[in-house]
Amino acid sequence: MISRRTLLALSGAALAACAAPFRAVAGALVDETTRALGNSETIYITPLKKGGAESTCHSEVWFVYENDAIYVVTSSKAWRARAVGLGFNQARMWVGEFGVWKRATEAFRKAPQFSATAVVVDDATAKAQVLEVFGKKYHREWSDWGPKFKNGLADGSRVMLRYTPTA
Repeated sequence: MISRRTLLALSGAALAACAAPFRAVAGALVDETTRALGNSETIYITPLKKGGAESTCHSEVWFVYENDAIYVVTSSKAWRARAVGLGFNQARMWVGEFGVWKRATEAFRKAPQFSATAVVVDDATAKAQVLEVFGKKYHREWSDWGPKFKNGLADGSRVMLRYTPTA
């Protein structure tokens, strides 16, 4: 017969084991990468193919880092958006300023990098909150780009992607 104390100890251990993967994901980024996310204007993204190989489509995009996730607003026709819709929800990211990726001559590969899992953000409240953060981060450009992002999300010509870093 199991005592009450043993049952409680086993229950606590089981709960801790269940929570461990969530702590690992939240701590998936090293300090250097977290600092870079706080300072950088752009992030470089490439969707990953099923075997883990990089897509030939890379891009540098505006982003916000909020609540342990990276948010991107992009054209719904962009490969990174279409890839998520087709089930290619894994991506590799580099953080830093290197200009247009085609002219960056692979320099971005020396930047802090991580892998992430992408989902499309559908919740209107979440979109509004993230757009507010975008507006604060890119305040100089936001009078032009804010309406484009907001209207594009409303009419479906743009999507918001949330990338959650993976361990």
